[in-house]
Amino acid sequence: MLKLLKIELFKIFKRPRTYIAFGAITAIVLLIQVAVKFDGKSYVDLLLNNLKDSFEFNDEFKFKLLNGYLICFAILNTLLVSMPLLVALIAGDSIAGEANMGTLRLSLTKPISRTEYMIVKFAASVIYTMALLLWLALLALFGSMLIFGTNDLVVLRSDGIEQMKSFDVLWRYFAAFGYAAVALTTVSSLAFLLSVFAENSIGPIIATMSIVIVFTILSEMNIPIYNDTIKPYLFTTHMVAWKGFFYVQADAEGTTINGSMENLPAVMRSLSILLVYIGLFFGTAVWVFRKKDILT
Repeated sequence: MLKLLKIELFKIFKRPRTYIAFGAITAIVLLIQVAVKFDGKSYVDLLLNNLKDSFEFNDEFKFKLLNGYLICFAILNTLLVSMPLLVALIAGDSIAGEANMGTLRLSLTKPISRTEYMIVKFAASVIYTMALLLWLALLALFGSMLIFGTNDLVVLRSDGIEQMKSFDVLWRYFAAFGYAAVALTTVSSLAFLLSVFAENSIGPIIATMSIVIVFTILSEMNIPIYNDTIKPYLFTTHMVAWKGFFYVQADAEGTTINGSMENLPAVMRSLSILLVYIGLFFGTAVWVFRKKDILT
């Protein structure tokens, strides 16, 4: 299986379109970094605009606020919303692409079961997702740290601000990127499942993005009965739970508790739900594929 996995990865990374996602991430990250580098004051003023009535911010605080950790947080809020499309480009092509080229039936003549074939295909999609996320981490986190330096991280919320000491930030980003890997793998597994039903990769890609967009809109809706019945079980509801690593606890005097998280059980519950979805999507894909008549 390892040899087959190497072949699948070679097939993925030899195609020029594979690097469209890497190029898009590079362009967006660099544009944000350049914009903030030359007009950081306007960016900070925009962030603090909603809190001016409740808090007073001096120039020293604003200078302290604008550092690599904050820039990375802003980039993640921007890019993790659009990255499902980039992930679906490969996962949606996994099986449908082989069917479209007429090589699917030939691939199954190898001495490997259909289940093993699906495991290899899915593993290659996951590795691509991890590579994409690693590239984002290198540019957004370490690139921003190199350009803007590091300091305390201040995260703005609707009811106030969260401030974390600089030594208490890096592990939160590692955890957030790890969580984002699971969230994007969920999308990848959905695209992979839809790929089993199609003869052309365009269909699964568009269908995946349509589902993600519709579910994301539903996740943002606030309807009393709906909030307690359907919303908690939509996978898109839990894809943004990585932000929980940046919401900290405070003591009775309002001082931030280093190394703390406001609601760790909720983050772990969201992580568990995403893992269940991955297992469900992938398991269904394998079950359907094993029963499918391969005619091409």
